Amino acid sequence: MKRPSRVTVVHASFGLFACAVVLRAAYVQVWQSGTYGERAERQHTTSQAIPAPRGPILDADGTVLVESRPLVELAVAPKEVRASDRPRLVRALRNAEVPPATISKATDTTLKWVPVPGRFLSADVASLISIRGVHTEPTLERVPSPLPGLTGIIGHADPDGEGLDGIELALDSLLRGVPGRAAWVRDGRGSRLVSPEVRGVAATQGYSVTLTLRLDLQDIAEHALSDAVKSTKALGGDVVVLDPRSGDVLALASRRSDPRATTATALTEPVEPGSTLKPFVAAALLERKRVRLDEVFETYNGVWSLHGVKLFDVHRAPRMTFSQVIEYSSNIGMVQVAQRLTPQEEYEILRDFGFGAPTGLPFPSEASGVLRDPRSWSGMSQASLARGYEMMATPVQLAVAYAAIANGGELLEPALVKEIRNARGQPVYQHQRTVVRRVISSDIAHTMRNVLRLVVDSGTATRAELATFDVGGKSGTAKRTVKGKYVPGDYTATFVGLFPADDPQLVVLVKLDSPDAADAYFGGVIAAPVMKAVLEAALASRDAALDRARLSARQRPSTRLAANAVQAAAETEPVTDAADDSSSIPFVLTLSTAGRGQTTSVLGARAVPDVHDLSLRSAVSILHRAGFRVRVVGSGANEHAGGTSPAAGSTAQPGTLVTLQHGS
Repeated sequence: MKRPSRVTVVHASFGLFACAVVLRAAYVQVWQSGTYGERAERQHTTSQAIPAPRGPILDADGTVLVESRPLVELAVAPKEVRASDRPRLVRALRNAEVPPATISKATDTTLKWVPVPGRFLSADVASLISIRGVHTEPTLERVPSPLPGLTGIIGHADPDGEGLDGIELALDSLLRGVPGRAAWVRDGRGSRLVSPEVRGVAATQGYSVTLTLRLDLQDIAEHALSDAVKSTKALGGDVVVLDPRSGDVLALASRRSDPRATTATALTEPVEPGSTLKPFVAAALLERKRVRLDEVFETYNGVWSLHGVKLFDVHRAPRMTFSQVIEYSSNIGMVQVAQRLTPQEEYEILRDFGFGAPTGLPFPSEASGVLRDPRSWSGMSQASLARGYEMMATPVQLAVAYAAIANGGELLEPALVKEIRNARGQPVYQHQRTVVRRVISSDIAHTMRNVLRLVVDSGTATRAELATFDVGGKSGTAKRTVKGKYVPGDYTATFVGLFPADDPQLVVLVKLDSPDAADAYFGGVIAAPVMKAVLEAALASRDAALDRARLSARQRPSTRLAANAVQAAAETEPVTDAADDSSSIPFVLTLSTAGRGQTTSVLGARAVPDVHDLSLRSAVSILHRAGFRVRVVGSGANEHAGGTSPAAGSTAQPGTLVTLQHGS
């Protein structure tokens, strides 16, 4: 075999080398193009994450309750700061109230990186950001609600933008949004340059959530509850305001003596409801025609024994009609008549009214309450349930059940979220009235409303009576348990009111825990006046939740005549600040807190209070109590009120919207 010449070997070697180069180039450019492209991009470009703003949470009128505010976190690279800029850096850091120790480190060229504690508004540190060597990291701050009591409902979000509790947690996947990225080109020294060829991705804001709550009513409920807890020295309490026509929760106030208790206990803490449960048992008996309202029962002057257990009545009488049994909350009469129901029937009516199951509100820790199956009942269970014991319900469950009596017999699914819109403002969810089931007929519901009106007119809750409108309701005073045992002298005082009685637009529940008063611990004595205060304030503020045209037709005849007389007098004189709708009708409102024989006065135009430099909470409260609706505008670190529109001292009709400027 002829050996190849040296030239042939050299040529072959060059050929193989060329093939290897071509193959390697093909491998790098085709198979490894992505890897090297990413490496080149990292070397020539830089990017930074942009946090997504959480969606705002608003009240039913569109007032922002919680929103995200863009802030920046700062860090200084001392070696990058020019020597000529160091005095300016020190001044800017001092103006930003940065600790002296951090300022000293920021000018120490032996250090590579110095984080600046705190988060700042970009406008407040603009001069600092402009200095070379000062680096920024965008972040967000969740601006809290204007009312502290709303925190228990809305909840909290952590600095990373994740919901921790309340609505923030329940709707976290919608509120969170989608983060973005900012991108720049880097030169040989690592400085950032803007290039049209390198584009970032904008962050997408989370969905906005509109609640059914109304800020005016919420503020009224919180102040009424706070005053009641202080005056009765109670351990806490709850107020629930519900629209029985739609199921909307309009206000939800909770208060506990322990400042660490920030949750909405009206949803999370069930209690034995006591006599407030009696109307549901009564409705079941009437629905099944087991009793008549005029049927007479022996009540044994307030003392009677059943299975060796003594039962007592506060209002003692030898006998009562069934209507009076409810009106005066007779335990003896109710226990007797409840025996006409089988245990299964009594259980089913309470279950049908929604007890023993969560209402379905979007709240992570809502309690279901307790309603045991009849198979686990004792010999006294049926009698205990008829008096509101051996079962537990949250205030919201109780309010929803009363709403069924108020609206004609339909148990509604309560609502806390009115609407959800995406980042483009398009609605993705809107609450629709949802009927869970019909629990009683409309006729029986009407009968029960009339009976509940008697409770306020002449029964156990006369302190809930209004001078202008008929109010229905039921009081309850239940013993409280500690470690499974009833504590002598420790009670839960509750009142649930329907306003107005014959055509209810509101269900108002007030519950006070462990009031520290010698004799004033009954629901009709201390809880009923709180409901009355809430209603009076809502009427005075011309709250938008009330249908004024329907209310004017439900006024008591004497007060309607007085209101018409004032209206006729107003028509003879020029009126400059009158509203242009039915809310301009004047109402005669109770001014005293006495149960009967109240003095009344017509609430007309009044001066806008001067709230300048007061805290925002105090300013909003004063304006609400003066009868005005309030909208807070602006933002800033100063939590004090600025000016108002209309201006302080000017005259306006009650119900006028007053714009309150956030202090700056």
